[in-house]
Amino acid sequence: MTSNQIAFAYLTASVLFIFALKGLSSPATARRGNLFGIAGMVLAVLTTLSLIHNYVLIIGAIAVGGTIGAVVARRVQLTAMPELVAFMHSLVGLTAVFIAVTAVNNPTTFGLHDPLPMGNKLELFIGTFIGAMTWSGSVIAFLKLSGRMSGRPIVFAGQHALNLLLALAMLSCGLWFFLGIETNWMGFITMAALAFLLGFLIIIPIGGADMPVVISMLNSYSGWAAAGIGFSLGNPMLIIAGSLVGSSGAILSYIMCKAMNRPFLSVILGGFGSEGGAASAGDGMQRTYRSGSADDVAFLLGNADSVVIVPGYGLAVARAQHAVKELMLKLQNKGINVRFAIHPVAGRMPGHMNVLLAEAEIPYDQVFEMSEINSDFPTTDVALVLGANDVTNPAANVPGSPIYGMPILEANKAHNVVVVKRSMATGYAGLDNDLFYMDKTMMVFGDAKKVVEDMVKALD
Repeated sequence: MTSNQIAFAYLTASVLFIFALKGLSSPATARRGNLFGIAGMVLAVLTTLSLIHNYVLIIGAIAVGGTIGAVVARRVQLTAMPELVAFMHSLVGLTAVFIAVTAVNNPTTFGLHDPLPMGNKLELFIGTFIGAMTWSGSVIAFLKLSGRMSGRPIVFAGQHALNLLLALAMLSCGLWFFLGIETNWMGFITMAALAFLLGFLIIIPIGGADMPVVISMLNSYSGWAAAGIGFSLGNPMLIIAGSLVGSSGAILSYIMCKAMNRPFLSVILGGFGSEGGAASAGDGMQRTYRSGSADDVAFLLGNADSVVIVPGYGLAVARAQHAVKELMLKLQNKGINVRFAIHPVAGRMPGHMNVLLAEAEIPYDQVFEMSEINSDFPTTDVALVLGANDVTNPAANVPGSPIYGMPILEANKAHNVVVVKRSMATGYAGLDNDLFYMDKTMMVFGDAKKVVEDMVKALD
């Protein structure tokens, strides 16, 4: 391919990536957005392959990686998608580090001057430390999300001071590497090692309730790491794709911070979560609640005029979305207005509930975001909460609460509330949900899919 053809192909791939992001902004166009993204990536890969000569090694690596990815994608449950995403982010960061090490060791391999110019050193420094922090931080996120590590914050005295000291030491080593006339391996390796350590320390104080924001933040980091390496390699496609991922991840992090009432700057620095990310589960005082059966709920739903269903992680674990669709159709056949309310951070990652409902082919025009549906709860006869916890907790409106100020779905304002849960266990925030103890609330215990199926049968 000529240089003009390569430039045009990369430009086309970049445009397809932009269309992909646009499509992914709405559940109605998400599939089309995915197709644009796939087409753009295929074009970018084929164009890059035209620039190399050792096809055997590259195609072999693609075949191995593609096979592993296909097998994992087919086996992974949707509920395990967040930790899979975190794991993939870690691989992007580690790849950036490996490329940087290779470029420092043998610059001519990538068409760079030997010794490296200061500009290339700066690019490699940025790509390396962001990539290293992305890898180690993503590993911690994966361990917490998969239950291999406690979701509670790990904090100790002087933690922030230690992080600051390590960050300054990392930057000093990076400056040592940057200013050296010859390749300063000691400065480079020390900088990378400190970045790996800093990534661990930044994520461990973040509680499980804040993990959705962490995933988005690490997604942004992995994009910037790729963009930094793209500058070193002189690859415009890597720069553009990395910048798109980095900026979109940063924007999503900001949106989610607003949804969880978290300071955006604290998210970037990794210092949030230790104070509000995992609250106390209560003071040990026994509280009374009202429980019922699926038959009781069916009677309540059958006599309602309007119902709002609030899906949460419990629905995802039980894979109850198809049973919920049956319930929706049964209620609609009785002339009942049924809608779905989605919190921005419901489940374990952004868009989790939207994907589940789309999988069950629930119409998009019946699915509403928090800002659209909250004003309707006061006129709703029954709010049916399926496994959602923190995102419906009225404690968010109580000054002094660990989640005070967090926007919630105001299911507590409905005339009647039904909550389906396996037990009275707390959610990711480790905080009792005051909604469960209200006089208007009926608790129904059991697997969400089984309970909803029993409701459907009782409505016959």
